Amino acid sequence: MKKLGLLFLLISSVVFSQKSVLEQKINSIIKDKKATVGIGILGFENGFSYYKNGDKKLPMQSVFKFHIAAAVLDYVDKGKLSLDQKILLDKSNLLENTWSPLRDKYPDGNVEVPLSEIIEFTVAKSDNNGCDILLKLLGGTNTVQKFMDSKGVKGFQIKYNEEAMHKDWDVQYENYSTMRSTVDILKKFYDGKLLSKKSTDYLMKVMLSTSTGLNKLIEQLPKNTPIARKTGASGKNNAGLTGAENEIAIVTLPNGKHYAISVFVSNSMETSAANCKMISDISKTVWDYFNK
Repeated sequence: MKKLGLLFLLISSVVFSQKSVLEQKINSIIKDKKATVGIGILGFENGFSYYKNGDKKLPMQSVFKFHIAAAVLDYVDKGKLSLDQKILLDKSNLLENTWSPLRDKYPDGNVEVPLSEIIEFTVAKSDNNGCDILLKLLGGTNTVQKFMDSKGVKGFQIKYNEEAMHKDWDVQYENYSTMRSTVDILKKFYDGKLLSKKSTDYLMKVMLSTSTGLNKLIEQLPKNTPIARKTGASGKNNAGLTGAENEIAIVTLPNGKHYAISVFVSNSMETSAANCKMISDISKTVWDYFNK
């Protein structure tokens, strides 16, 4: 028994010292930066966790499209919607002056596309029009909030759609999440506690195909690393402030194990490049920690 106790103490001290090295490296990345940086890390198999500003409510921006897509797929699971059902695209839902690869693909509208295509554009390409089409199908943000509440997702709020966020800069702060909440929901999703196996596999595949934010979490990871992710960004206001430069992800390690990582850079006066570099450097540091 004595030997077991000593072994436990030894392992605990090693883990503690490794965690403090991780903390030091992360602190050196964000040191002197004019920004609030929120970080959440959760090892799925070993239960390792690390948080920086873990309980702070930070604006999600397009990260909330993951939550919205999950709520839509819950409706699919319940038979209220179908991935094959056709959605009419027209001038009323293909708004100008917003990020929309969907509108770029169908500039004239007047075309019916399957719901699956709207989901894929919304998550993998972060389409703003697609996002608001999904919210309209659900009957608004309240449906997403109720779904998340029913799954025990805490520290999360969604009140406004993309169109509203474009009209009023301050509205983004009403769509917030804590870092604990972001990694918790990714673990619930991975464990199949949010959606059916079919819908979980489908959304995971979509997230693995994400093409936005190549200079953030994925940038310094080895090529072909499976990383299921969702990005978010506010751009800058007239005062040069970035409300949000964000990303959440489930990363698969070479040994087949996984971790969730979430990095939100909020209220930053740094350049866009500096904000993304912070996220990229933190991601590489965490990768190295799990691969040591």
